[in-house]
Amino acid sequence: MEFAALVAWILAAGAGAYLLVRWLAAGGLRGQPAKVTRFPKAVLIGHPLSAVTGLGAWVAFVVTGRAWCAWLAFAILLAVAFQGVMLFTRWLVGVGGGGRHARGADQPFPATAVALHGLVAVTTFVLVLLAALTTPHP
Repeated sequence: MEFAALVAWILAAGAGAYLLVRWLAAGGLRGQPAKVTRFPKAVLIGHPLSAVTGLGAWVAFVVTGRAWCAWLAFAILLAVAFQGVMLFTRWLVGVGGGGRHARGADQPFPATAVALHGLVAVTTFVLVLLAALTTPHP
């Protein structure tokens, strides 16, 4: 199960990297007004950095088999998931073309890539939790 979680995490990272590259190519933070945005800067930066950090902890678990590495990766993944849900819900508001957070010059993301990233991320979350729960503690 830990290898399936690793593959799912890498797939989620790939889809997330695609979204990040598209966003950066469209101007990134420069493409947004300084005071009005639906995507907070801390979350835009924290989500991918936390995800990469958690992936590193998961790789450490896969290599060492130590339960604490699995739980560390899961704890980081909780923060990543919270940030991802925040970005997703704010993206959803903008999809309809209006709403409280949809002001400004935020760039649109392709719905297919967002859906793929989200589905693989949820799969990763479940697999990491199940693997952590079933890892024997010394």
